[in-house]
Amino acid sequence: MVETPLMKQYIEMKGKHPDAILLFRVGDFYETFSEDAITASEILGITLTRRANGSAQYVELAGFPHHALDTYLPKLVRAGKRVAICEQLEDPKLTKKLVKRGITELVTPGVSINDNILNHKENNFLAGIHFGKNICGIAFLDISTGEFLTAEGNYDYIDKLLNNFGPKEVLFERSKRKQFEEHFGTRFFTFELDDWIFTEDAATDRLLKHFETKNLKGFGVHTLKNGIIAAGSLLYYLDITQHKQISHITALSRIEEERYVRLDKFTVRSLELLNTMNEGGKSLLDVIDRTTSPMGARMLKRWIVFPLKDIRPINERLDVVEYFFKEPEIKEEIDQQLSLIGDMERLISKVAVGRISPREVVQLKVALSAIEPIRDICIRSGEPILQSIGEQLNPCSLIRDRIEKEINPDAPTLVNRGGIICKGVNTELDELREMSYSGKDYLLHIQQREIERTGIPSLKISFNNVFGYYIEVRNTHKDKVPEEWIRKQTLVNAERYITQELKEYEEKILGAEEKIITLETRLFNELILALNEYIPAIQHDATQIARLDCLLSFAKIAKENRYIRPEVNDSLEIDIKEGRHPVIEKQLPPGESYITNNVLLNNDTQQIIMITGPNMAGKSALLRQTALIVILAQIGCFVPAEAAHIGVVDKIFTRVGASDNISLGESTFMVEMNEAADILNNISNRSLVLFDELGRGTSTYDGISIAWAIVEHIHEHPRAHAKTLFATHYHELNDMEKTYKRIANYNVSVKEIDNKVIFLRKLVKGGSEHSFGIHVAKMAGMPQSIVKRAGDILKQLESNNRQGTVSKKTPEITPAAAGGMQLSFFQLDDPVLSQIRDEIINIDINNLTPMEALNKLNDIRKIITGK
Repeated sequence: MVETPLMKQYIEMKGKHPDAILLFRVGDFYETFSEDAITASEILGITLTRRANGSAQYVELAGFPHHALDTYLPKLVRAGKRVAICEQLEDPKLTKKLVKRGITELVTPGVSINDNILNHKENNFLAGIHFGKNICGIAFLDISTGEFLTAEGNYDYIDKLLNNFGPKEVLFERSKRKQFEEHFGTRFFTFELDDWIFTEDAATDRLLKHFETKNLKGFGVHTLKNGIIAAGSLLYYLDITQHKQISHITALSRIEEERYVRLDKFTVRSLELLNTMNEGGKSLLDVIDRTTSPMGARMLKRWIVFPLKDIRPINERLDVVEYFFKEPEIKEEIDQQLSLIGDMERLISKVAVGRISPREVVQLKVALSAIEPIRDICIRSGEPILQSIGEQLNPCSLIRDRIEKEINPDAPTLVNRGGIICKGVNTELDELREMSYSGKDYLLHIQQREIERTGIPSLKISFNNVFGYYIEVRNTHKDKVPEEWIRKQTLVNAERYITQELKEYEEKILGAEEKIITLETRLFNELILALNEYIPAIQHDATQIARLDCLLSFAKIAKENRYIRPEVNDSLEIDIKEGRHPVIEKQLPPGESYITNNVLLNNDTQQIIMITGPNMAGKSALLRQTALIVILAQIGCFVPAEAAHIGVVDKIFTRVGASDNISLGESTFMVEMNEAADILNNISNRSLVLFDELGRGTSTYDGISIAWAIVEHIHEHPRAHAKTLFATHYHELNDMEKTYKRIANYNVSVKEIDNKVIFLRKLVKGGSEHSFGIHVAKMAGMPQSIVKRAGDILKQLESNNRQGTVSKKTPEITPAAAGGMQLSFFQLDDPVLSQIRDEIINIDINNLTPMEALNKLNDIRKIITGK
């Protein structure tokens, strides 16, 4: 088997990154071979072909034009593929041997600066995790913005950070895959690195080399041993992926857990802070994101999952929102300027990696020009925090003015297109342009002169890539051609000639054009080099602009949605008057107003509210709206209420809705108990706890017993009187109010008119005695015969006080735990049900596969239907 020289070179390159798709530059195309070609053709929808590779051997091939890289590369990365780009490192025209090639970049889901791959509204984080003895270190890096963060803590805390930051790729030690999946699951795109990278010495050396410092004390992370190791692994990964120009990564910041409210992944998901659980729904972020800049959108997303615990910065944010609320004209002025800024943060990062285009440099200049009026408005506002933001903004006027002077406002995207540098910047460039641009006039002059000299009226001068400038003469006049002209081509009706004068002119013109491109490229690169010095200043500007943008967004939605300023203090009380759910109220039909509710929770008199009421009455909405109002208040936003006094909360826990995790072998009830245990083991005096229908994953009396014990534990906790909203359909829990002094019963009221239920959605004092489940079943479209029969059974059960039996058509009632009664499914005198009972009893549940379960279910269905 003989391989061609090209394929030998390909195999050598592929061997460097065997797990990546290799885009191999061949002339004007990027080609993929073998397995890569098969994969690429499926993802990209390009043609798969075969070509000869030596004697009696073929190789699969799929490629696309090099200029289409920005179209096809994002598709590969979004499909979760790592892509190695192999370029031609020399001009094929200048070598007679095989063109020298090398891998210039490795693009992965977590390491990209390509605009077509990135989502401008969210960060593109790469994460690294180091497993210590008892705790984990974690670090996040967004190469497209330069943000670099680290932290360490237990597995729950690391899991929370992974969910809140949503990295596109996670790195860990090669030997730790099982450990990673056990604690963090399989939902992340991951990559394994050599174990030596995850050592303290290796990580510290790499970080110190990058930051050019003697130690890491200046960053405040020197005590985070595991965090430092995780951070070091990210820089090693950038080395591996050929990302060497990273001067925009100027600091490593610590994620300070103690500054932020704890929101675990269940809470972020069930409150739908960032994403919805149902298709077509809206998240809290969707409702409150009215940011203008991409930097603001990214920061707002972070603010939502990291609410503040410190009262002072919360009230500082609220002060600015209130100022904008009262001064709409200033808000509009700033907003107008913000719209000009674009993604300044990612633009300046492109400067560092040497990927910024002339057109993007012009956009950076526009952004810097908009900063000056924003700074002036903020400084003269009189609002202390706005003044502070204004003072920190740096318009970088020297480099801004230099861009204005040197770069053409209509500069193209590519440097080699020319027309980048303004007239008057460089004398040599101006002279070369004059020579090049005046060429057409000069050629017309030669053409006219030769027509007059030779008497050939149809003579014309043209150009082609084969032999440059030439004179074309029709055959009818070829006898008039001077002897000194050199014939180069004969056509059917004409002949083409060259002259010494045209050759000299051609060399001059073509040389000028090449020199223009070379000179413009050099001048542009000098400007980019100067821009590099402004990276820290412009990054700081981007942070302040993002902060301003988020606060402007809060002011906009406050005005539009009638939000009020909450009073945030260090009390232990939450008092919300006429609160509304910020998301649901935006989704109501036109003309329908949201039913508001009051909620009062404190640690001394009303610590736990038991909320009963039928399904669909609005219990879950009330729980969620309380948590959302607290979160909005603690991120510095106005809230949907008539008044709100919020004593700062340090943790928000939710156990809301059934969330089976059958793929991991956990039932609804197991998930419920895991989440409940996490809550009970971590509550504090400032925690807010939301329980919705706890215990419905098991039998009625088990559920009541567990719910009772949990509420009792929260009430009787010796150190933490956590404020709790407990929605339940177990009316028996209403009895707890009599025994426990800080428990209060409420219900979401309904009205029953003409045997129909009207949901009032109003929270009123006292427990509810009916579940109205049969009415809800009727509303859901349950067959009338079933609804009627259920009503009959309910009446009989109630009249017998759950102690007797029901008429023949009803299942017999047998004594259950705690002296209660439970319906027995298998005591009906029905041979079909007896057969079903036998089928179920004989199932070996512990060894049943999902497919066997479906087949067994199908067998039972056949027994019932007879088909």
